[in-house]
Amino acid sequence: MQGDAIAFGPGKAALLLAIHQSGSISAAARAIGMSYRRAWLLVEAMNQCFQSPLVATATGGAKGGGAQVTPSGHEIIARYQAMQIKAEAAVAADMAYFDALMAAPDSPAAR
Repeated sequence: MQGDAIAFGPGKAALLLAIHQSGSISAAARAIGMSYRRAWLLVEAMNQCFQSPLVATATGGAKGGGAQVTPSGHEIIARYQAMQIKAEAAVAADMAYFDALMAAPDSPAAR
């Protein structure tokens, strides 16, 4: 976090991965069901919150523009994914407890 801004979370992780796959903020936004404006604002926020930019952009034109995830961006994605794995492992027993208490989907209690 930086002040009240959340520098990184699941939405920004998904956006970074989509930018990596597509090479474009616009295509990434479409792929994850986000407006281009929202995606652009998130990229700007991420680039400002971290010591080095997570996404590098090139202006469009005859050869087209594009965006690519920087080495720092790749490091952040990898660390975030590792944190997710650790968090899921930490709550696995609690999730199993809740799962055991849930009614079967076809039972009257689930309706």
